[in-house]
Amino acid sequence: MWRRPLPDLHFLWLAYSTAVSDKRALTSVGIHDIIARRWSPRALDAEADVSETQLRALLEAARWAPSFGNTQPARYLVGVRGDDTYKRILDVLAEGNRQWAHRAGVLLLGCAVTRNDKGDVPYAEYGLGLASENLVLQAVAEGLAARQMAGFDADAARQVFDLPDGVEPLVAIAVGVRAEPEVLGTDRDVERENAPRVRVPLDEFALRDWGTPAF
Repeated sequence: MWRRPLPDLHFLWLAYSTAVSDKRALTSVGIHDIIARRWSPRALDAEADVSETQLRALLEAARWAPSFGNTQPARYLVGVRGDDTYKRILDVLAEGNRQWAHRAGVLLLGCAVTRNDKGDVPYAEYGLGLASENLVLQAVAEGLAARQMAGFDADAARQVFDLPDGVEPLVAIAVGVRAEPEVLGTDRDVERENAPRVRVPLDEFALRDWGTPAF
C-alpha cells in the first residue's frame, strides 16, 4: 500500500521542539492555526477579564454551529466573574476543578435540549458538542483560552438553575486569559500544564478498513 514518505527528521525535531514550547499541535501536514493552537489550560489569569464583545463572539460562534435538522439543541448558562451565575456554576464544579477554575473570567454551563414540542431531539448531545467546539475555537481567535469540564455535579446544577425536564447539563467551560503555569501552585500541576500534547497517530485514527491505515 502506498504511503507518504516520512518527513525529514531534522524538520520533525524542530516541529516537536516548537510544539513543546507553545503547545501547538504536531501534525503531518499543515492545519489551520486556530486549531493547532487550541488546547485546554488550567493556568488562567485571575485579574484578566473577558470583554462583553469577546463573550458575545464566543456565543455567536456556538449559535451558528450545525445541528441535526437545525434543531439547535445547545444552550449556555453564562457567568461572568463576580456575578451570581458565575458563583453558582463554580459551586457545582468538582473540587479539583474549583481549585483552578475560580481564576477564569467567564464560566459557562452547556446544556442540551433533548426534548421539544415535537418530541425527542435527535443527536442533541452531538449538537451541543459541535456548538462547544465552535465556542472554544472562537476563544482562540479572541486571544483567550477555554477548558471544557465533565467534572461537575449535574444534579446540583439542575437544582440551582431550576432546569426543566428535557434540558441536560453536560459540560462546564472556563474561559479566560492564560497565565504562567506556576499559578497552579504544585509541582505536579505545573508539570502537567507544561507537558506536550499527545494524540493517537494518524495511521491508527484514519482507516480504510478496521486495522488498515488510510495514510
